[in-house]
Formats: sequence, C-alpha cells, structure tokens
Amino acid sequence: MYEHDVLVVGAGGAGLRAAIAAHEEGADVAMVTKLHPVRSHTGAAEGGINAALRDGDDWELHAYDTMKGSDYLGDAPAIETLATDSPEEVVQLEHWGMPFSREDDGRMSQRPFGGLSFPRTTYAGAETGHHLLHTLYEQVVKRGIKVYDEWYVSRLAVTDHDRPEDRVCHGLVAIDIKSGDIEGFRARNGVVLATGGPGQVYDHTTNAVSCTGDGPAMAYRAGAPMEDMEFIQFHPTTLPSTGVLISEGVRGEGGILYNALGERFMFERGYANNDGELASRDVVSRAELTEVNEGRGVNDEYVHLDMRHLGADRIVDRLENILHLAADFEGVDGLEEPMPVKPGQHYAMGGTETDEHGETCISGLYAVGECACASVHGANRLGGNALPELIVFGKRAGQHAAGRDLGEAQIGTGQVGEYEIGEVETPVTPGEVGSPDDVVADGGESARTDGAGALVEAGAVLEDAVETERARVAHLMGRDEGVQQAEIRAMLQKSMTRYVNVFRNEEGLKQALRDIRTARELYRDVYVDDPSRTFNTDLIQTIETRNLIDTAEAIALGALAREEFRGAHWRQEFQERDDENWLKHTLLSWNDGTPEVWYRPVHLEGREKEYEPKIRSY
Repeated sequence: MYEHDVLVVGAGGAGLRAAIAAHEEGADVAMVTKLHPVRSHTGAAEGGINAALRDGDDWELHAYDTMKGSDYLGDAPAIETLATDSPEEVVQLEHWGMPFSREDDGRMSQRPFGGLSFPRTTYAGAETGHHLLHTLYEQVVKRGIKVYDEWYVSRLAVTDHDRPEDRVCHGLVAIDIKSGDIEGFRARNGVVLATGGPGQVYDHTTNAVSCTGDGPAMAYRAGAPMEDMEFIQFHPTTLPSTGVLISEGVRGEGGILYNALGERFMFERGYANNDGELASRDVVSRAELTEVNEGRGVNDEYVHLDMRHLGADRIVDRLENILHLAADFEGVDGLEEPMPVKPGQHYAMGGTETDEHGETCISGLYAVGECACASVHGANRLGGNALPELIVFGKRAGQHAAGRDLGEAQIGTGQVGEYEIGEVETPVTPGEVGSPDDVVADGGESARTDGAGALVEAGAVLEDAVETERARVAHLMGRDEGVQQAEIRAMLQKSMTRYVNVFRNEEGLKQALRDIRTARELYRDVYVDDPSRTFNTDLIQTIETRNLIDTAEAIALGALAREEFRGAHWRQEFQERDDENWLKHTLLSWNDGTPEVWYRPVHLEGREKEYEPKIRSY
C-alpha cells in the first residue's frame, strides 16, 4: 500500500495545478496517472486562455460573456470565480516561464474568440495547451512531487454508508500497467480526480484515445452524481478524416467559413448576423451541419475554412501547426487552399457534480477540469474557457484537499432528497445488468464498522476495495471466450455518433438507450484476450469500456429527459429554450445500480447582482 496526504488522479493541466497547489500548502502529494504527464490530452489544446488583462476589459465582462455563452445554465459563483482568478493565474504561468505570444510592445498577445465581447484569449501560438502542460510539469519536477507514472486508477475506496453525503473517500485502487500489480493508495486528506473528458464515447472526436470518462464513471458508481451530462460540445472545425482539431484561433485571426456555393453562410444565411464565424461554438456547428444537410456542403460532408487572405507571415507566426495538421491529415496546403472542416465531438460541459472548491458530496473526493461540473460552462462552453478552468479550479481543489479554508461553498452538492425527482420514460431499463454494482465496499459486521454496519475505517475500506478489484480483474482475465471490448466499444461509439450528436430527437435518443443496454448485456460476457500481466492494454481498455458505457448512458438519459433547446442541446421536438420549466441542472445518481434522475436549480445570484436570462444571439 502507498500512502500520501493528497492523491491526484490524472496529470493533465488540472491535475498538475492541483498537485502544485496542494504541495504549496505543505501536503505530501502524489499523482497517479495512466499516461506520462506530458502525454496528457491538455497538450492538444490549441486556442488559448481567457483572462481579463487589458484596459477596457474586466472580470465582470468575462463573467457575463461566460454566463451568456452557457445559455444561463452556469452557476454564478463558479463563473465569477473563473473570471476573477484567471488573470492572476495567467500571470503566474508567465512567471513560471510559459512562452506566451507577444505584441511588439512586449505585452502578452490576446485575440478574439467566439462569444467574447473583448479579445481576451491569451495564447502561445496555436499550441497553448502543449506549453501549459510542459510549464506545469516543470513545476511538479522542481518541487519533487511524486508521480506514479502509468498506473491506471480503476476504483475508488469509499465507505458504504447508505447516503452518499455520509460517505468518505479514503483512497483508490490502481493497476501498475508495467507489471499488472493491483495496489491500494491511501489518501489521508483527499483524492482529486482530474481524468479529463469522455470523448471516446463518440467515434468522431477531437479527444485522445485515453479520454474515456474514467473519473466521472468511478465517482458516479461510488455515489457522486453526474451533472448536466447531456451538454456535449461539438467543435465546428475538425478535420473530416480524423477528427483532429483545427483551432478556433483560425477564426479568431479572421478565418472565413464558406459553403459549396462559395457563400459566407454565417452571414449570408443569417445564422449569426453580427458575429459570423465568431458566434458561439454550438451556433456555428449547427449552421455547418444545416448547410450540409440542405445540400450546400462540400462533397455533401463538410464546409471550407479559408485563412489564405491572412497572409503567409501572419499564419506562420500565429498558426503554424495548423498548416502541418491540414497537410498531414488532409493533404491540404492552408497557404494555398481552404481546409475541409466539419463538427466533431470536442468537450463535455457536464461531469462529476462539485462545488466551487472542487469537492463532491463525498467527503474527501474532489473533481476538477473536464471530468468535473462546477458548473462553469452550463449548456455551452466558450472557446478559451477550458484552460483557465483547469488552472483556477485545479488550484482551488488542491488547496482545499490539503486543508486550506476557502470559505463556505455557495453551490450545494448531492442532496437528492431536497430537490425535484425526474421521471423519464425510457424504452429499456437503464443501469446495471444483473446484480448491483460492487464499487462501494461491501461492509459487514466487524470492529471496523459504524453502528449501522457501514465499513468506515480507512484501512479496512481500502483493503476491501483492493480485494474486490483483484477479484474483478481475475474474473476478466480468467475467461478464454466471450466478447472483446473493441466490439462493444465500436457499437457504442457508432450509436452515440448517430443518435446523440448535434441534432437530436426522441426516437433517436431512445434507440441510443437500447443500444447502450445491448452494450451492457454484451459486457457481461467480455473477456481479455491477452493473458499477460505486463503492459496489458487489452485489460485497461476493457475496464475503460465499462466507464464509457456508464458515461454514454448518462449523456443519453440526460438528453432524453431535457425537453427543451438550450445551448449545445438541440431537440427536434422542442425548439425553444424553456426557462420556466428547465432553468435547472440535470443530476444523475447511481442508486444501487439504477440511475436516478433529479434536478437542482441554477445558481444565478452573483456577488453583487443576479444574472437575468436573456435572449442569446450573436
């Protein structure tokens, strides 16, 4: 067994920042990550970091833009925390050596991004995430923070009280990918999940193959609700053949979208008469697909993104890696011809429900970054708001987990009984197939239980979790026939891409739930073909696939439940935003293997004002 004060799961931007913050508070902190830190998906972020740094801009404008972009489903305490803390964090990155792009006068460059009222996106070429990742990792190395590299966390060690709010997280169980050993990690103070998004739920995504929704799925089964999972962002500019991201920075610099008729359709077709290509991402993605669906797409599949008019000097200076991506994956020279682009799954606005300190309803369990939902982004994330979320809330979660008093949280978590229970008519029974899930420790009468029989002593909880995980892996490895995870995963991805995409309707969502149920049933017969223990990626991917199934079901259930059109969630049957009935968060709790849908009001009251929902137009 390994033991530390704070354990951080994942080593992308959020995890690295959390580890640094916990260390600065004096905690013995360690990171447990299935990838080497600089291979984390944060490195693929291209666009930039929103921060109010210039005269004429301020945090209140940033907060308003973010709330408007969220289609008024963001929680004001989290949004205002993001907007107020981001400038200080960006300056801190600069002091740590991050090579931001510069103006001639030496100031950090900032450019326009979609949905912003001021050009406040600070960037480092079109490789902002790459530089952010390396800058933070340097600080981790400098501080001597322990990194358990290539350890895959597969289970949380949580007490088994009946009410999730009474549970405590004492650590985690991880598989050493190099050896196959399964070990327990005890966290004396807290566990911070920073595992990234669930992009591999879809087959056309900008996300890396490592983005499998591990953190939210583990936390969900341990008792922490998932929040607003129906809100999936589809980025308007991805390469058709691969899903590789083409930065919003191209449009921020002045790139133009054209359809097959040569029309600048964002203006000429009236999708965004004021902001055009720099409308919010959900608006641009729907516009592009509408053009394709109505026969004005190029080759009936995509549209063109043109940056030639910017000039070679400007493109090479600010967007050089975009040229390489277009050439390598599409055979297109962006200096000489337009690039083909179409919407692709990019980001999950939802995730594990947390307060603005990053803590879940389970004591000692935190979540930050894309795997979490504070909620900063609401129904739609603005470009340039993901990276400040990583550093702002990563820092806060690390501090809080290490014991720093950040004051009372304004956003509540996990109090199911106090809020409205949802009723969703589903074509199949969602949730566990067969016996209830075994993620929470089994308990039992012993000296290490409380009066009601709940297993509470830290060592016993961790020991139980380790033995349960070893038994699960032995079961998967012990079979020599059945269904392989790749078959289940491909079926799941195909269904989600077809039915839970930019445009959604009731029958499609119900079909997705049927397909997810089929995937669950097939997973009962899943087996690991590779018999070895060393670098057994088949085993890791088999466990990941279970997480993808749970995450996909949460997305589809939330989408079926929400009967309105808000932000990234478009419903064919409901073409209006319905503030009277749906100005609320969708929560999903794992109730002994049966998902329970419930709702919590949006927190629109800020420090000095209450944000009033308005018509959202660009």
